[in-house]
Amino acid sequence: MGTATAVVTGAGSGIGAATARRLASAGYGVVLAARRKDRLDEVAARIEADGGRCSVHALDVTDRDAVRAFADGLDRVDVLVNNAGGALGTEYVAVADPADWSAMYEVNVLGVLHVTQALLPALVASGDGTVVVLSSTAGHVAYEGGGGYAAAKHGAHALAATLRLELCGEPVRVIEIAPGIVRTEEFALNRFRGDEDAAAAVYRGIEAPLTAEDIADTVTWTVTRPTHVNIDLIVVRPRAQSAQHKVHRTA
Repeated sequence: MGTATAVVTGAGSGIGAATARRLASAGYGVVLAARRKDRLDEVAARIEADGGRCSVHALDVTDRDAVRAFADGLDRVDVLVNNAGGALGTEYVAVADPADWSAMYEVNVLGVLHVTQALLPALVASGDGTVVVLSSTAGHVAYEGGGGYAAAKHGAHALAATLRLELCGEPVRVIEIAPGIVRTEEFALNRFRGDEDAAAAVYRGIEAPLTAEDIADTVTWTVTRPTHVNIDLIVVRPRAQSAQHKVHRTA
């Protein structure tokens, strides 16, 4: 039957890159998709050095035509990991820039929609497909300064929950993974528009925030469960974070 294939969006860095490596080590042929081909090439080199199989595709998930062309070029899809996303700004609702909200919705919700719609026929045809949506604890609990991101991730959560209902009876599982505080090289830096001090402050005093590898391990565990087992939703936080607003920080 050939090698099972997993598509990972946002695979050029952070959780996406770690997930691609972890799935490759689990035996999947991995399709790496993200905007920056140079970063994808670096991830691919690591996978191939470890004996894994992968291909690289420069892709903007907010470009519906490009997503369709990407999907048309794939022979097989067994797993889709919708990881591409991100946050912009921490302004309160009263002063937030609607352009930031629109950009976050485009990638975190419509990007997931575009890719899922394009690959769903192949996932159904596989006879045992899995769709993973990387949301966030922000998609379940709002917080000050996070209105736009929380709105977008609530949208991703709603998409996953609705899709699961609509695919009932089809051979496709729908999994949502909602991480709490994860320290990656780019997420907070992008959110704070390149302000390194502000980005570092997000993690300051937290003894052990989650890592991209922690989330990659969680993704891989969910998709490798027996075919009849659907892990609907997992909320993953570091031990130091007991709730969205409750984080233990050392002095």
